[in-house]
Amino acid sequence: MAFAGVLNDAEVKAALDGCAAADSFDYKKFFKACGLASKSADEVKKAFAIIDQDNSGFIEEEELKLFLQNFSASARALTDKETKTFLSAGDSDGDGKIGVDEFAALVKA
Repeated sequence: MAFAGVLNDAEVKAALDGCAAADSFDYKKFFKACGLASKSADEVKKAFAIIDQDNSGFIEEEELKLFLQNFSASARALTDKETKTFLSAGDSDGDGKIGVDEFAALVKA
């Protein structure tokens, strides 16, 4: 698991189970359930680096769509609606992607 040593496996599984149905993903509930919301700034940055698959320094829409699969390879992709909602919640400067500071603010929201 990509988050081994950062997140608890049982909490991650519970978070994924909580949004297994299409259009049920809620980033606030997810970050709380998986334990990321209570992690240090450094740990949140580590999580960002894992999710930023292309190492561009940003999480783009395509990476957000596959967000849950960073936590478990068998997790579903987010729906287009969920992806757009997640992106608009995190993209505070309107550039169409989420930077590390925007991600940190989203996790702690």
